[in-house]
Amino acid sequence: MHEGTAMARGCGVPGRAAATVEVSNDAEGVAPVRFATKIAVVLRDDLEAWQRLNVCAFLSGGIAAAEPDRVGEPYADADGNAYLAMFRQPVLVLAASKDVLTSAHARALRRGMPIAVFTADLFGTGNDVDNRAAVRSVPATGLDLVGLAVHGPRNAVDKVLKGATMHP
Repeated sequence: MHEGTAMARGCGVPGRAAATVEVSNDAEGVAPVRFATKIAVVLRDDLEAWQRLNVCAFLSGGIAAAEPDRVGEPYADADGNAYLAMFRQPVLVLAASKDVLTSAHARALRRGMPIAVFTADLFGTGNDVDNRAAVRSVPATGLDLVGLAVHGPRNAVDKVLKGATMHP
C-alpha cells in the first residue's frame, strides 16, 4: 500500500465475514473505492426492455435482502428531506445468452455461492408466494432462467459469470 491509501475492514455484524475496501486519494483528494466483493446481475439477452428492468429490480432486491450490511445509510438532501438507503457498492449489470446464464447458474451452485434467480414463469405470477412456488416446482437443471444475481469475492463472481458481457 502506498501513501494516501487506507484499508478499512469489517462489516460491524457479528458472525459475518469482514469486507475489505481499499480507498485511495488521487491528486484531487477523491478516488474510486475498490471493493473486495462484487454484486452482479445477469440478464438474458433476449428479454424485452420492460422485462430486463423488472428482472433487474427483483434480483437486486434479493441481494439487498440477503445481508443488511450490503446496504448503506439513508440519504438526505440539503433541505432535510430523507431518502431510502441504497447498496454500499455498485451493481454490475451484465447480459448473457440462455446457455451462458445456465452455465453461470450451475457454477454458482457448485461453488455454494448465494444466488438470486428469476425464471420466465415469474412473468406470469403476481406475488411472492406464487413466485416461490413456480421456482420450487422445477428442478435446478430445468429452470428457464431469465436472470440471476450474485454477490461474493470479486474473483469468484468473475469465474461464475464467465461468458457474460456488460449490458448494452
